[in-house]
Amino acid sequence: MATPITTIIVLFNLKPDADPAAYERWAAETDLPTVRGLATTDGFDVYRTTGVLGSDAPAPYQYVEMIRVSDMAGFASEVATETMQKVASEFRSFADNPVFMLSQEVA
Repeated sequence: MATPITTIIVLFNLKPDADPAAYERWAAETDLPTVRGLATTDGFDVYRTTGVLGSDAPAPYQYVEMIRVSDMAGFASEVATETMQKVASEFRSFADNPVFMLSQEVA
């Protein structure tokens, strides 16, 4: 039986002094291509939230990332590299207390 794909769901708001346009440019030019290039990553997408369904309320998080990982042990090794540590540091300069959740598809 194949190892199930783990999806890392990241929920976060930008830090108060972070510029959304600068974050989105960095995500498109650096974060997405770098993480998508990892051997253990089957997909990586970043979403800007636009609201709460059926409400005028803002979403509790401004952004959602979904990283599909085929091998968590291998992924841990890949994110420990100097390149990924630099990307992670840059991400932390934008994101205010991000929540990283591990998930697996139910059906």
